[in-house]
Amino acid sequence: MKKFRPQPGFVVQAYRFALDPNAAQQAALRSHCGAARAVYNWAVGWVTASWWQRKAEETYGIPEAGLTEWRPWSLPSLRKAFNAAKHTDPRFADWWEENSKEAYATGLANASAAFDNYAKSKRGKRRGRKMGAPRFKAKRKARLACRFTTGIIRVDADGRHVTLPRLGTIRTHEPTVKLLARVQAGTTRVLSATVRHERGRWFVSFQAEVKQGLGRVARPDTAVGIDLGVKMLAVMADSTGEIRAVANPRHYDRTRKQLRRVSRVVSRRQGPDRRTGQKPSKRWEKANAQRNKVHHRVANLREDALHKLTTSVAAEYGTVVVEDLNVAGMLHNRCLARQVADAGFSPIRCQLDYKTRQRHATRIVVADRWYPSSKTCSGCGAVKAKLPLHVRTYECDACGLVIDRDDNAALNLVALAAAAVTGTGVAGDQDTAPAVSKPRGADCKTRATTRSRKAAGGRAGGATLPHQRQTETRDRTQAEALTLW
Repeated sequence: MKKFRPQPGFVVQAYRFALDPNAAQQAALRSHCGAARAVYNWAVGWVTASWWQRKAEETYGIPEAGLTEWRPWSLPSLRKAFNAAKHTDPRFADWWEENSKEAYATGLANASAAFDNYAKSKRGKRRGRKMGAPRFKAKRKARLACRFTTGIIRVDADGRHVTLPRLGTIRTHEPTVKLLARVQAGTTRVLSATVRHERGRWFVSFQAEVKQGLGRVARPDTAVGIDLGVKMLAVMADSTGEIRAVANPRHYDRTRKQLRRVSRVVSRRQGPDRRTGQKPSKRWEKANAQRNKVHHRVANLREDALHKLTTSVAAEYGTVVVEDLNVAGMLHNRCLARQVADAGFSPIRCQLDYKTRQRHATRIVVADRWYPSSKTCSGCGAVKAKLPLHVRTYECDACGLVIDRDDNAALNLVALAAAAVTGTGVAGDQDTAPAVSKPRGADCKTRATTRSRKAAGGRAGGATLPHQRQTETRDRTQAEALTLW
């Protein structure tokens, strides 16, 4: 499925609302999501069947020209093959007419995207970790989701109902006036809708093309540097010298006592066992639902706190400086993994990125990952060789400055705002280069020790392969598919 490109002056924005479906509508929602999962598994099996067939034929000495042809995984090819098989395949012949065609299009589009990602990862043209071949989705693990792109997709005029193809009108748990007002004013056009079961309830997310209207910030000439941490969630230092700290709510730690209690109840019930085929008891399901409710509440509280923080920052300052943290690497530290995950460093960076670009005329500067913000003196620019994590006070050996470690890092980050070259300095600078300058004489990379050189693979900074764009053909050739397999 091709990515939608908005018109000039418009941006693609999502509006998400919680649903309150009745029993019949819940069954229909689960049926549509289950159909998407079933068709995804069918597409994965249909494509990989030719792989296994060719592999078996090669063992019999059959020449290349006589092997079974590769089956393509482009979306038009998968849709054509499924339309021919849905009438005769016993897995779909009895019930495929009960759901909207969008449910099956969702599964086929996801399968096509999974094979494309696997192919690009195999050729080294996709960023991130190496991806394996697509696998079947288990019924007990798969996330319930279905996307609607055609048909009746609208927000009803009463502001409390939405209408989706084949599902009909569903009541929303919260008012939809934010999206409804924009649609009635003609500044927003709904493109698609996605229903998803998440955190114990159903949600609908509307993808809309919105006319871009940038809001004015309270202090457009002021820059702020944000240093994220575990003890204090964020320490913010602005260009006027004011330092403000935001305490870490620690939602998970505050709920651990309650979570231990409900988990103990679950462990004393008769739960499921895949090895023996034992089904869970009703009491186990009830206790497990109570435990999930605790987890969902923690996730909701964390998400609400992070959104309030990033919204206030994006609406106040004209320039925001953040760090490019290696959050995935931090989670490998068994002493800090729980605290880092509870703080939510990654959502803060992601939310600041789109809120500064799409909502306000704000510039965002990303400090280089190897910039020693904590080791650099904010007064004279001297850099310490080592600064252990347990040392919370920074003492400069050159000028004698004594300052809190987090405050010192935030001051160094805000100093990058004046020195970094980030394009026009208005919202929309998507390709902003990381700050590599030397404010106040500070180096942007600490001394490389033997261990750090080995971890970086011999490269300064451990840079990844550049992303290369290439137009993909609909069907893969036999040579390309052979190299993939």
